[in-house]
Amino acid sequence: MSTKVPRETNPDAPHLPVLIDAILDNVAPQGVWVDGTFGAGGYTKAFLDKGASVIAIDRDPLVFEMAADWAANYPNLTLKRGTFSELDELAGELVDGVVLDLGVSSMQLDQAERGFSFLRDGPLDMRMGQEGLSAADLVNDGSEVLLADILFQYGEERASRRIAKAIIAARPITTTAKLVEVIESVLPQGNPSKSHPATRSFQALRIAVNDEFGQLISGLEAAERALKPGGELAVVTFHSLEDRIVKKYLQARAGKTGGGSRYAPEQQVDAPTFELITRKAVTADKDELALNPRSRSAKLRVGRRTDAPAADKGRAGLGLPKLTGQELL
Repeated sequence: MSTKVPRETNPDAPHLPVLIDAILDNVAPQGVWVDGTFGAGGYTKAFLDKGASVIAIDRDPLVFEMAADWAANYPNLTLKRGTFSELDELAGELVDGVVLDLGVSSMQLDQAERGFSFLRDGPLDMRMGQEGLSAADLVNDGSEVLLADILFQYGEERASRRIAKAIIAARPITTTAKLVEVIESVLPQGNPSKSHPATRSFQALRIAVNDEFGQLISGLEAAERALKPGGELAVVTFHSLEDRIVKKYLQARAGKTGGGSRYAPEQQVDAPTFELITRKAVTADKDELALNPRSRSAKLRVGRRTDAPAADKGRAGLGLPKLTGQELL
């Protein structure tokens, strides 16, 4: 029987849970699940409607206010504010599954005052938790070297040095529209069919402001600690840097990192803590692509927890981009 769930047919709807059908085809939506990135609640609703209990976590306090009307209808839903890097502590129990959607919520992008979108003018903020360092702080107080490093390492922006130099010259920059103007001033006019010139820069600043890569590794480690033997971890990523980290993490925890030289001394290998459910990343099919353009860059990877105890295996070799030894400010 198909596990497909009903979808809104309007592509401009506030939120469509990306790859939800693929997730439900690869996991058992039963028992207690943690949705570590609640957002607009798309994944949570799908799991609740399949009979699971859900502990929903988000660092953004506004998302729970926006969910108040429908959340009250689900007695098996628990809402908790926090980051998914602490999901094991927030869950307070071993769970049957963890799902993470690493994309920016559609409703955050739609709120110009949050400063995430290069298509809507608003204050240059980008803080998911609405506290701490903002994008404006980084842009206006960071050194040229630091800004270039952030744009290159976190956004894979080839023109990072030119953009950083232009940012320094244009300070102060307090709005998203002004930052877009600065970026466009140093980049050639793009092909209308390709991504916006500011895409990579906005991605990089958002990642830096919210420590997204550090949170991702910590979240994967927290999921490893929280899952029961046989529990499932489903992670949806939206760009190559995230996907590489998730791929390398699951491969390393599954003991699939590849063999060394036959002449090298034998090394102690820890018992695998995950087995791979998806050998390759799952992407959206043509029906989902037509319905939801946001799914275009999404990739799903799923692993199943073994009965080996969770252990600190280190983060070396997980593809975690690093700034060149600099503090953000």
